[in-house]
Amino acid sequence: MAPRGRPAAAAAMPKRGARKRLKFRADDVCSERVTVADYANSDPAVVKSGRVKKAVANAVQQEVKSLCGLEASCVPAEEVLSLSGESCDSSDEMDTKESINGRAASRKKKSKRHKDPDGGGGEEYPIDIWLLLASYIRPEDIVRFSLICKKAWTVTCTAAFWTRLYRRHYSLDAYLPLRLRPESMEKLHCLRACVIRSLYHMYEPFAARVSRNPAIPDSTPSTLKNSRCLLFWCKKIEGNRQEAMWEFNFKFKKQSPRFKSKCCKGLQPPIQYEEVHTNPDQDCCLLQITTFNFIFVPIVMGMTFTLFTINVSTDMRHHRVRLVFQDAPVRNGKKPRLEQGVQVVLDPVHSVRLLDWWHPQYPFSPKA
Repeated sequence: MAPRGRPAAAAAMPKRGARKRLKFRADDVCSERVTVADYANSDPAVVKSGRVKKAVANAVQQEVKSLCGLEASCVPAEEVLSLSGESCDSSDEMDTKESINGRAASRKKKSKRHKDPDGGGGEEYPIDIWLLLASYIRPEDIVRFSLICKKAWTVTCTAAFWTRLYRRHYSLDAYLPLRLRPESMEKLHCLRACVIRSLYHMYEPFAARVSRNPAIPDSTPSTLKNSRCLLFWCKKIEGNRQEAMWEFNFKFKKQSPRFKSKCCKGLQPPIQYEEVHTNPDQDCCLLQITTFNFIFVPIVMGMTFTLFTINVSTDMRHHRVRLVFQDAPVRNGKKPRLEQGVQVVLDPVHSVRLLDWWHPQYPFSPKA
C-alpha cells in the first residue's frame, strides 16, 4: 500500500535520465550487422554521440581491406573481431597501439635505408670498362656519359680520354692553329680546352653551329649580365669597302653561380688531372662589335656589365648598341641606375657577335 500523501502512479515512474544506451561490441562489428543507430542521423536517446565510434570504424575498414585482398595496415581484422565483450571505451587504446606500431614500422624502414643505401644492389664495374666504352661515344654525348656514375665521370677527367677523342676526329684537311696541331697536343697543360677548341674546327656538327651565327643576333644576349670586363681593345679593319671599319672587343668573365651551401666551386677533377683541366679562359667570352666609324670609348676595364641593348639607328638603316657599366653588380629584381654608371653608345653598327672561349675566332694565347 502506497504511503499517505503520494499518488500510487509516482512510485512506478522510472528515474529521470535512466534511459538505456546502446553500446557497441566488437563481435557485432560486421558489414552485415551495421544498424541505423551507427550513423549520424540516429536518435540521440539511443546513441550517445551522433557519429560512428572509432572502434567500429576501424574494424569495418579493416574488414573491407581483408575482403579486397589487402593486408590491414596495423592490426589484423581477425584480432579485432575476436575481441568480444569490449565496450566502446577501448577505441582510444586501439588508436594508441596503431600509432605505436606505425612508428615502429617507419623506424624499421629508415634503418633499412641506412643499412642498404644502394637499394637495388647494382653492379660496380672497373674503370677500365668505362674507359673502353668512352671510345665509342660522340663528343656531344660526353656530358651524358659522365653523369652515369662516378667512375664514368672520372674517365672523362683523364688525359687518355681527351687524347683518344682528338685522334679519333683529327683530319689532315682541317686548318688548325699551331697550338691545336698534333705535335702540340702532347702537352698535358690545358689539354681538355685545346681538344674542345679543335673539335670546333674538325667535327662537322660543332662547326655547323658556329657557322649559323648571324651578323646581328635575333634577340639581345642576356648571358653577359653582371659580367666583369677584363680587357678592351679596338682595331681598324681593311675590307672591301672604300672606308675602313672599326672593331671594338670587350672580353668578359661571367659571374660564377652561388650555391646554397655557400660553396662557389662545383665538382672538382682529381688532383692528378688538374693540369689537364686547367683553362685560363674558363667562363670567358668576347663581345665583338664592328662599326662604320671610330667612336671614343671610355675606360671600362674592371667594371661590371649591367645593361645591353640593340636598337635601330637614327638613319633606320643600321643598328645602335648601348652598353652600361657600373662599379658593382646589380642584384636580381633591381634595375640598374643609369646615372651612376658609364654608358657606351656605338652607332652606326655593322655587326654584333658574341664569341665563347671555344669559338674558332676567339683569341687565345698559343702558350696556353
